[in-house]
Amino acid sequence: MTSRPVSVIVVSRERPEALRLCLTGLEQVIYDAFEVVVVADPTGIAAVEAMGWTGRIKLVPFDEANIAAARNLGIAASAGEILAFLDDDAVPEPYWLAHLTEPFDSPTISAAGGFVRGRNGISYQWRARDIAPDGTSSPIVVAGSDPVILEPSPGHGIKTEGCNMAYLRVMLSDLGGFDPAFHFFLDESDLNLRLGALNARTAIVPMAEVHHGYRESSRRRRDRTPLDLFEIAASQAVFLRKHQPGIDTAPRRALFRAEQKARADRALVSGALEPRDLRRLMRSFDAGWTAGQNRPVLPLEPIPLDAPDFLPLKRQSSTGASIALAGRSHRRLRPKAKTAVKEGHIVTVYAMKPTMRPHKLRFTTEGYWLQTGGIFGRAKRSGPRLILQSRKKRAKREVARVAQVRGAAELRLV
Repeated sequence: MTSRPVSVIVVSRERPEALRLCLTGLEQVIYDAFEVVVVADPTGIAAVEAMGWTGRIKLVPFDEANIAAARNLGIAASAGEILAFLDDDAVPEPYWLAHLTEPFDSPTISAAGGFVRGRNGISYQWRARDIAPDGTSSPIVVAGSDPVILEPSPGHGIKTEGCNMAYLRVMLSDLGGFDPAFHFFLDESDLNLRLGALNARTAIVPMAEVHHGYRESSRRRRDRTPLDLFEIAASQAVFLRKHQPGIDTAPRRALFRAEQKARADRALVSGALEPRDLRRLMRSFDAGWTAGQNRPVLPLEPIPLDAPDFLPLKRQSSTGASIALAGRSHRRLRPKAKTAVKEGHIVTVYAMKPTMRPHKLRFTTEGYWLQTGGIFGRAKRSGPRLILQSRKKRAKREVARVAQVRGAAELRLV
């Protein structure tokens, strides 16, 4: 396997704290040659400057609520042979890029996508999916941990998730990148269908993992309560116009609207929304659908490949050596974890009390992974509720579970 030069593109808008966490995680990625391109609004630019990262990464100012247009600016500024995309509210595992780029050693691969862990850091949010011309997706079963090469069925595409995907730069440029008619939602799905029309092959790479936090935005709260449905409705309308031209869109509109109303109804029942919020949300859906039916959809021009020179990220915090600190108290383990991070280690803290509490995992602002839960509680939600093991054996079990994505760790009991 060769380390091809990679550009990692991160788009950020109105989430400077999430961007700082994302960049902290990227600094620990173990890969020989990658640059980071951040396309951000003024709050994101200020966050990068406050971190002292000016000059270490490529920084592209952009202050419009259009993720496709922002990604295209990132493509234009990139110089890598492979372009990888990461959301600002996502954090990659240290060996993310090594796994994600491995399939590109085959000349027949045009795109790759990895698995995405959800808010508890352990359960999967997304794995392999197929995307249909009406914008719906369905799961594809991928067994094992090795990359799987998939070819799309006629009219369909292999779904790559926007927070964890990679493409050959030349092909992405030739296709015109992402369609800016999709301001938010379905922009990568549109690209997947365009790749499918070319019979392009996509690799699904289970070990290329990122953790997606679902941070708050103008469209949703952190608990995923919807705040505005305008853009997802507009994008769905544009998607149908592009990929199912001439069909009666009323049935799909009714179904999609019902899905979004059910989502809002659940938030209403939980108390996260009030009745007036529900009415406002559905009005935003209707307005968005109308806008999407009238939004210009123009031919995409190739993106020029005359970017500035490749600017490899010089990592200051990671040597690649992985250690695990296990004990009962996070408070007691935290100082040791911070010191180990400063020494350049990839650090995972296992703070486990003698209970059956399920485990949770997150990446901290101080640069280490923190897994909490009970010694006897389950990590994988499909696993047994009760695990009778000592703290040491349980820690070894968890270290082994993540070794492929975080490295084989030296275990230290504290």
